[in-house]
Amino acid sequence: MSKPVLIACAHGTRNAEGQAAIRQVLAEIEALRPGLPVVEAYVDVQEPELSAVVAGLPEGTDAVVVPLLLGTGYHVKVDIPKAIKARPEVTAAPPLGPDPRLAELLAERLREAGLRDDDGVLLAAAGSSLPDGSVDSEEQARLLAELLPNKVRVAYGASAEPNVPDGVAALRGEVTADGGPGRVVVSSYLLATGYFHDQLFKAEADIVTAPVLPSPVLAEIALERYDTAVAKRG
Repeated sequence: MSKPVLIACAHGTRNAEGQAAIRQVLAEIEALRPGLPVVEAYVDVQEPELSAVVAGLPEGTDAVVVPLLLGTGYHVKVDIPKAIKARPEVTAAPPLGPDPRLAELLAERLREAGLRDDDGVLLAAAGSSLPDGSVDSEEQARLLAELLPNKVRVAYGASAEPNVPDGVAALRGEVTADGGPGRVVVSSYLLATGYFHDQLFKAEADIVTAPVLPSPVLAEIALERYDTAVAKRG
């Protein structure tokens, strides 16, 4: 019996470095699981669009869409279900986050950036327009806080409050009130460089970490999401 196709579906970016980072995840998935058919797709900005990829599958081809996204938002709840609606043999897995392994990776990025114990940490997520779109980011912040002695708060690049500049200002007030020097470190909870990551540097934080990628952890989580979705199909 052939293995279901893994459709690795990312957001999409015009940033060449960000595009390369996503394609590296696909290459790592293929390296970890030789023989597994892996196809790239995007929900915005880049091609091939997910709907076109799904429509182009031969009739009866089993496939699992694995969102290379860090939480449940509009793309996961609306765009992906819409793209696969007419193909019952194509199912969707949950997004990559929240996940304890991502918390460990975020903590690693913070240490690489020079985090001190008295710094405030602001987890900067993309944001979602859905009412419950912040739940996953808040859970990821909780997982990160379990690994650090620092105050950890959440802010968003778009579509949710607080925005990152306001989050930086509020957290700076908190850590200053605690008697610390008031440094705020933005933890980039974004997959790769691109527009949203670039905007973080305008928020007047003391430090902005590198994004989540590159890291082989993402490919490992993606395959776990795929395997779970395949198992649920029976």
